[in-house]
Amino acid sequence: MPLYDCMLLLKPHVKKEALMDLVAKVGKHVHRKNGVLTDLKSFGTVQLGYGIRKLDGRYYQGQLMQMTMMTPPNLNNELHYLNKEDRLLRWLLVKHRDIKFGMDFFGEDDTKAELNKFRSNLYEDEEEEEEDDDDEYNTDEAERNKV
Repeated sequence: MPLYDCMLLLKPHVKKEALMDLVAKVGKHVHRKNGVLTDLKSFGTVQLGYGIRKLDGRYYQGQLMQMTMMTPPNLNNELHYLNKEDRLLRWLLVKHRDIKFGMDFFGEDDTKAELNKFRSNLYEDEEEEEEDDDDEYNTDEAERNKV
């Protein structure tokens, strides 16, 4: 089962009990579909870049929650009941990809090989530069001696 993040942006005046009720409702829905809720983060009240208009006014702040879950791929079609939820300003479901960054991108052996190539290239370039400098001086001295 793939890993998903469900981002929930709730209205700023929603009480903690109502917030946890909504999280529990989504969690139960995930559990019914043989999914697992793996992580739950609250980012607190955040300032929005623009106002989100709802029937009861325009909101410039919201409470941001992130729910990480492992569920079957068809859960996306079943979460549309959140559109009718009056406590929510926005919601978003994002699928995790197998993207690796930095040193995780290389395997154990690949990392050492790549670093060794990089080191050897650095030292070779320095030696070539030094040799070039010597050649320049030697040619000038040879020309002076000829004259």
